[in-house]
Amino acid sequence: MISLLRIKKIIDDYNNLEKELASGQLDKKNFINKSKEYSVLGEVIEVAKSYSSYEKDKEELESLIEDKKNESEMSLLAKKELLDLKNKHEKDEKDLKLFLLPKDEADKKNAIIEVRAGTGGLEASLFAADIFKMYEKVCSIKNWNIEIISLSKSEAGGFKEVIALIKGQNVYSTLKYESGVHRVQRVPTTETQGRVHTSAATVAVLPEAEEIDLKINEKDLRIDVFRSSGPGGQSVNTTDSAVRITHIPSGIVVSQQDEKSQHKNKAKAMKILRSRVYEEERKKKDAERAQDRKSKIGSGDRSERIRTYNFPQGRVTDHRINFTIHKLEEFLSGDAFSEMNENLRSHDQENQLKTINI
Repeated sequence: MISLLRIKKIIDDYNNLEKELASGQLDKKNFINKSKEYSVLGEVIEVAKSYSSYEKDKEELESLIEDKKNESEMSLLAKKELLDLKNKHEKDEKDLKLFLLPKDEADKKNAIIEVRAGTGGLEASLFAADIFKMYEKVCSIKNWNIEIISLSKSEAGGFKEVIALIKGQNVYSTLKYESGVHRVQRVPTTETQGRVHTSAATVAVLPEAEEIDLKINEKDLRIDVFRSSGPGGQSVNTTDSAVRITHIPSGIVVSQQDEKSQHKNKAKAMKILRSRVYEEERKKKDAERAQDRKSKIGSGDRSERIRTYNFPQGRVTDHRINFTIHKLEEFLSGDAFSEMNENLRSHDQENQLKTINI
């Protein structure tokens, strides 16, 4: 049961914000900040009011049911209303608990997604390409913008590695459950005897870190420039356009050589580096707050096999929640992605609700 004092505070805060916003006495910055607070509380205010009036409403209906003067029809109607009220109260309580859960400051951020071929040779690179194309289709469905930062192709036409920035509403809160090892079981096109092969791709999803989120000192960076090698455009091996940046305190290294311009490569490398360092800092803080973080969904532990794509059986299984959907093609086309994602989110929220005391 949620403390009624917590609920009263939500209602009081909402009413006070409403008065402040209507007063016309706030400067522009305060007006914007308080408008955001008001909007957030507005999402749950009716639920809070309903929850706070539950006991009073219940007593009134019970009184009608117990009053012998009332006709049987009215008594039956009151009983039905009471049942509906109790069901609504249970839903209100869950909605309020979810609202009161500690917010992940990164949830509303854009995301940098990194997909790499794992074990399995060329077949793994083809699977990495399939996984990335699935995310591209999800972006299209959700009207998110995707911008490829870095791409390295394999001889088979798959992807050895691809890094992209995805911009849109609540991108990180949706994609954060994708971090980990994705395993595929299928018959490769090169397999002549029809044998099923197993290969893997790793996915890392990082919240996009802006300068306001993380200040990186120049003295903490070692920047090396060198000539591009391999696929990379007409200027390969003619100018020192490739950039390697090392963040000395963390040991994180990022190389970038897709652009002809050294300046553009440095900017892209810094974007990736900042997000990786930011994520490392977030992990440290999370580990301090919760020793059991590794057992939670969205831990970002890439050594963990999170999902299997089994082509012969046409299924996708997420091992963290033991959830299977028999819509492999629809999943890879992005159409069934939300079904899996909603189950992951619900499971994560249920786990959080067990660990906090509201």
